[in-house]
Amino acid sequence: MIRHLALGTTLLTALSLSAPALAGAADTPLPTCPWKAAWASSQMLPDAANSLPDGALDDATLRQIVRPSIAGTHLRVRLSNVFGTTPLRIGSATLARSADNASAAIDPATLHALRFHGAAGAVIPPGGEWLSDPVAWPGGAFQDLAVSVHVLADPDGQTSHPGSRATSYVARGDATRTAGLAEAMRVDHWYLLSGIEVASCTAQDGVVVLGDSITDGRGSTTNGNDRWTDFLARRLNGRAAVINQGIGGNRVLLDGLGPNAVARLERDVLAQPGIRHLILLEGINDIGTLARQKTATPAEHAALVEQVTAAYAQIIARAHARGIKVHGATILPFMSNEYYSPDAASEADRQAINAWIRTSGAFDSVIDLDTALRDPARPGYLNPAYDTGDGLHPNPAGFRAMADAVPLSLFD
Repeated sequence: MIRHLALGTTLLTALSLSAPALAGAADTPLPTCPWKAAWASSQMLPDAANSLPDGALDDATLRQIVRPSIAGTHLRVRLSNVFGTTPLRIGSATLARSADNASAAIDPATLHALRFHGAAGAVIPPGGEWLSDPVAWPGGAFQDLAVSVHVLADPDGQTSHPGSRATSYVARGDATRTAGLAEAMRVDHWYLLSGIEVASCTAQDGVVVLGDSITDGRGSTTNGNDRWTDFLARRLNGRAAVINQGIGGNRVLLDGLGPNAVARLERDVLAQPGIRHLILLEGINDIGTLARQKTATPAEHAALVEQVTAAYAQIIARAHARGIKVHGATILPFMSNEYYSPDAASEADRQAINAWIRTSGAFDSVIDLDTALRDPARPGYLNPAYDTGDGLHPNPAGFRAMADAVPLSLFD
């Protein structure tokens, strides 16, 4: 009898302690508009060069600056432990408008505490992702947001997006409400943050771009938001989100840097809310990897073309099953790239894959980026005006030309 009474008392105590948290969550009116992806980044397990030092996230605050391309009445943040092997323990988190996207400064008047099922923190299982509770958010599209997360213990297995082209900040202790982080460590990578979603009744369903380093923004400027997807988003002007799911070094068929495109399609594209369009720009690293094998036979080159286009067909079929239109972007030239040193056989592979994109009829439309960026005098080479100098990655002018080559009518 005493044991039953103790259990009852414990239960009542737990209920009374949890009531304020639940009441606080109920204070925010629930959104009535559908959720749509407004910003996202593809997650991967970073290599040693792109990982935080051991212990860096042990009782530390991670502040990251992101720029959603649509607005809504409410906002929620998605944290990721996809590549963690132990639970990720979050003590607290906040959202604020960034005062300067090249610094850790925030506008304190806009600071909002994030909640997780009414609680200040969350425990995210290994391999999982976790959404914050909705926050009423009056901000507009293209406003830089600072997401600050207090991590209680260094995770075992970092989940990251190395190619952020944006600066993040790591400070000791809980600094989620601190206006500036003067002593913070600066790193040009994102960690643990995989998405921003907004509730919107006005924005159209969005566009995901699945790609490699060219989509990820290699060749753009740090904190400059001048990737080709940024230029495309600004052309759409908040009408629909453009979600960049590029990973530097990514391949269609095999894991390289990050999971291959087929393997990550579900999480990075199909699971994103409010998506109607997919632009597929992948394959240059598959061709280039074979190019480095100078003994590759004609049969191996033919097999690569067959396997890449078969993977395209798989991606199209899976996207169509979810009601998503797929737009095929032709692969850019790379004949002067020293890392891959492509030869005539590799250029033939690129031409064969591009011919399939253009003529197979498998895609809902074709976006001919090859034609837009190649050198008119040497079609196997990037136009020098658009080349960073490595013969593979466009510069910001090239990224603008890529965005300008996309007919906005595709998204009507």
